[in-house]
Parts: sequence; structure tokens; C-alpha cells
Amino acid sequence: MAKAHKATSQAQFLLRRKLAVEGLTEIQWEDFIQELNHHPCVDFAEGKPKSRLVVIFDGTRWSTDELINLIEAQGGRLKRSWWQRQKIAWYHFTDDNVRANAKHEPTCCSKMPPMKK
Repeated sequence: MAKAHKATSQAQFLLRRKLAVEGLTEIQWEDFIQELNHHPCVDFAEGKPKSRLVVIFDGTRWSTDELINLIEAQGGRLKRSWWQRQKIAWYHFTDDNVRANAKHEPTCCSKMPPMKK
């Protein structure tokens, strides 16, 4: 059975982020997951083995940078690796793309497309 999304989340703009987090104790980790699950922009958050964080959030109202800032505010940090840097770069690209798509007004095929100013 699929998990129901929060009422405030727009399913078409949900983004899933998987990050490796270091520097948090077990108690801090549990508190952080609970805090994320109560955040209004986060649809779902969970901790995986080997300090992996999986977060699903509404990309129109929150970003990967804000998630990283929240991790650092809790005393954690992202694992420093080549693969992690590549994922973060891709996450920034998709964050921008989702926000642009959310603002886009679709045109009907019987109307002229909007002109650039």
C-alpha cells in the first residue's frame, strides 16, 4: 500500500533526496528525523543504515540548500565524497527546474504562445 502524502504537499512537485550525513549521535539522529517529519514542507523523512538520510519534500516551497542548512544546524555535515558532490549538483539543478515548472503557465494549443518582452 502506498503512503499517503501530507495534505499540503503537491505530489507532482515532490523531490526525493538521499544524503549521507556524518557527525550526529543516535539521539540527535532520531530527534532530527522527528523534526523533519513535523516540518510543513517535508512529506516524509527517514534514517537508513550507515547514516543515510532519505527526505521527500515539496520542491516548490523548500530546497536542498535549506535541508543542508538544517542538517548543519543540528550539528551534522554531509559526507565529503566525489559522488556526494555530484548528487548535490544534480539536486540543485532539479530544485531550480521544479520551481520553474511550478511557475510555468501552460498554453492551450488554440492560443498563441506568450511572447517574450
